[in-house]
Amino acid sequence: MAESDRFLQQKILTVTELNHLVRDALEGAFPLFWISGEISNFTRAASGHWYFSLKDTSAQVRCVMFKGRNAYVDFDLREGDHIEARCNISFYEPRGEFQLNVEFIRKAGLGALFEAFEKLKKKLAQEGLFDAANKRPIPAYPKTIGIVTSPDAAALRDVLTTLRRRNPNIRIIIYPTPVQGKSAATLIAKAIRTASERREVNTLIICRGGGSIEDLWQFNEEIVARAVAECPIPTISGVGHETDFTICDFVADARAATPTAAAELASVDLQALRAYVAQLWSRLERRMDIGLQSHAQRLDFLARRLISPQQQIKLRQDHVDHLKIRLTGSFQGFLKVQKLLLANMENSLVQLNPDNVLARGFAILHNMEKAPITSINEVSLSEKIEIQLKDGKLAAQVLAIDKSHILPD
Repeated sequence: MAESDRFLQQKILTVTELNHLVRDALEGAFPLFWISGEISNFTRAASGHWYFSLKDTSAQVRCVMFKGRNAYVDFDLREGDHIEARCNISFYEPRGEFQLNVEFIRKAGLGALFEAFEKLKKKLAQEGLFDAANKRPIPAYPKTIGIVTSPDAAALRDVLTTLRRRNPNIRIIIYPTPVQGKSAATLIAKAIRTASERREVNTLIICRGGGSIEDLWQFNEEIVARAVAECPIPTISGVGHETDFTICDFVADARAATPTAAAELASVDLQALRAYVAQLWSRLERRMDIGLQSHAQRLDFLARRLISPQQQIKLRQDHVDHLKIRLTGSFQGFLKVQKLLLANMENSLVQLNPDNVLARGFAILHNMEKAPITSINEVSLSEKIEIQLKDGKLAAQVLAIDKSHILPD
């Protein structure tokens, strides 16, 4: 017998001690686990905690889900709902009650759906259907927009209202299809292929309103994903609410959080466009005004430099007259200088004229060959010579040569 067993047999336990031992035994024996069942006796306490029972056909167990955990549940929990809960075993000692402490809740069957979702997502990602390089830009100014959705869906009304408000000039073509229920995925894919074959729209919106994962599951089917990937028209997926993601979102060229957001993404706001155009026009006018003012100033500057043909002729004439004056002045100065030079030359000629020399009492001697005699060394005794005076010539003969009166050089 184990020591603990002998201790329990010999020990008289209090209720508190017993409940404490039971709690330790239970909570230590069970790790975190999943359990499924039907909700009954559901109560929302003022504290925000949830109290309910999970049951099947043969048994039930009490459960608690505290406020910090149930805040993450994204659907309304109701009596009779079949759920799957991740929880651990706890034992409430004050009342000696065994209960489950619930950490997370999902609707029954969602585990298989999530598994299928992740499996298909991984497969299509490996094939490159989600690659950003394959995404086409959404046309900024579409003339025609196609919508794949149910004609009775609130999502269609939201999209049409948004498109009319933003740009009533856009033509709209609806490709009707059920978006929920049996064979809906096949019909959605068929509507997308119809739009692809007709090629009559610039942008294709695929949308439906929010719902549970089961409601949106048609947009997680591979047949829809393939149709979207093969569509030659730029596509926008607007399925569910902001927190909802479907395979269609990943394959489409763009994902919008809601159908209304898809309509906004697909169309330009005409009022915003008008305001933008007005802003551009204002900027253009300002630039034109600045340009015109600049050119006007330049024109004024050039006008001051521009001279008429008459003015040009007058200026040239004035220039010619100025040059004429300068030339005349130069020429007169030149003549004056030349006259002075000529006068000096005339004076020199007068001074050097042999006749004038002879008039002052000088004579010019020539030998009989008419050559001038400039030195006594050029004559000899008894040589006949000719003497030139101012008024005639004399014939003479050299009778004596006296060198005593020779002047020094």
